[in-house]
Amino acid sequence: MFCGTAAGRASAEAGAYYAHPGNFFWRTLHAVGLTPRRLAPHEFATLLDYGIGLTDLAKRHYGNDDELPDGAFDVAALRRKIARHAPRYLAFTSKNAAQACCGHAVAYGAQDWRIATAAVFVLPSPSGQARRFWDPSPWRALAAALESARAAPARGPDRGDPHGTG
Repeated sequence: MFCGTAAGRASAEAGAYYAHPGNFFWRTLHAVGLTPRRLAPHEFATLLDYGIGLTDLAKRHYGNDDELPDGAFDVAALRRKIARHAPRYLAFTSKNAAQACCGHAVAYGAQDWRIATAAVFVLPSPSGQARRFWDPSPWRALAAALESARAAPARGPDRGDPHGTG
């Protein structure tokens, strides 16, 4: 699951995630191998076909992070969503989003903390406004971790438990 801070103006107007033409999100998903082709923002629901979800910390506001009102981020709602849907990975698409959830500074890449059972990655923002921080390396590391997890044999129920509950 990818988590941003809030929809930007272009995304709010389009009713689609990462809709600004200068945003690198969709091209990066394809470039690192998470989608078989470059999807358009209006195809965001298609990501579910690839086992990828999208959300934001601020669901009732839109705009740049510096334009959001105090209290716009609903960290508790994100934590409930992660606990309910149990994604293997949660990838924040900015340091601001990750720091809002963990309460301290973070570096890009895999983190040593989790939200519920989800391993956490922090990625450079794909926004055109954050271009000076752009580095696709953490995105490639996430894609490699996902590929490795997909290649691992699925863990079934404990063979010692005939009811499959163990």
